[in-house]
Parts: sequence; C-alpha cells; structure tokens
Amino acid sequence: MALKVMIVDDDRTTVRLLQTLLELNGFEVLIAPCGAEVLSLAKQTSPNLFLLDYNLSDMTGIQLTSMLRQHAEFARTPIVIASGMDVEVEARAAGASAFLMKPFDPGRLHRMFHDLIRSAGHA
Repeated sequence: MALKVMIVDDDRTTVRLLQTLLELNGFEVLIAPCGAEVLSLAKQTSPNLFLLDYNLSDMTGIQLTSMLRQHAEFARTPIVIASGMDVEVEARAAGASAFLMKPFDPGRLHRMFHDLIRSAGHA
C-alpha cells in the first residue's frame, strides 16, 4: 500500500511538480489548496505525512499545524512546513516535524518523507 502525502499549497505549478516527483517515488498524493479543506479531507484519507506551505490563502502553515495537532489522529503524523522565510523556530514550536527552506531540492523529499514516517511509526 502506498504511503499518502497531503500537499497543502495554493501554487498549482509547485503542487504539480511535487505530485509528479512523489508519485514517481511511489507515494499517493492528496492535494488541498487551502487550510480550510485539510481537516475533513485528512479525516477521510488518513495521510501518512503533511507537506504545508507557510503562506496559504486562508491561514498560515503554522496555524494549520496547530489545528492538526489538536486532533488525536494527527497528533503524531509528520508535518513538514515549507517557506521562503526562515520560520523554522516558529514551525517547530507549533508542532512541525521538519522545516524546508525554499528553494529546496525536491529530489530529496522522498527520502526525508520516508524517514519522518518511519520515525513516527506511520509506515
């Protein structure tokens, strides 16, 4: 069974690129363009990992991380926040498992995601 990654980002070009790369590496990719849709979609699909953009149209990745962490089923699910600004301290304080500074090497994501999922016991 493929591991599921939920990408939460409103930049369609970025999402398409990441989706293609992750699918080539065997992941099932779920997409939510804004934070408001994440909780209901996540409850239906149980992703193994979340990749959140910091700047979403309706909230920040930090706010979304805090929201997800309040739900028992996502309390330990790996959450990776990506941003062009260095908000790693804020991201980790909110409960993010990892932070990616943009631009990042998308070719390394699959290894990082596997490691995070394995260490969280979600594999």
